[in-house]
Amino acid sequence: MSAALLAEKEGISCEVIDLRTLSPFDVKIIMESVKKTGRLIVSHEAPITCGFGAEICSKIQEVCFLNLEAPIKRVCGYDTPFPHIQEVFYYPDMYKVLEAIKATVNY
Repeated sequence: MSAALLAEKEGISCEVIDLRTLSPFDVKIIMESVKKTGRLIVSHEAPITCGFGAEICSKIQEVCFLNLEAPIKRVCGYDTPFPHIQEVFYYPDMYKVLEAIKATVNY
């Protein structure tokens, strides 16, 4: 939400979907958003490789390919062991998400 508010200050309108469950996840609401916006950014705290965001990206790529105006972007944790002392650098934050928003809008 914080990144969406920062983007709004820069004139970029965003839809934020907070999935309440991952099994099953609400494909329909994501599809409707992608069809309306033409873009998708998936963010989670797990590492990017083998994170659940990959499943979301795969499904949306499969069902909404022709609606996408930019590649799907993932903003996730890094593929490294979890560094407890440096978790502030490990986790995605509003600034990393904001950069992803700008990249997809300007693609």
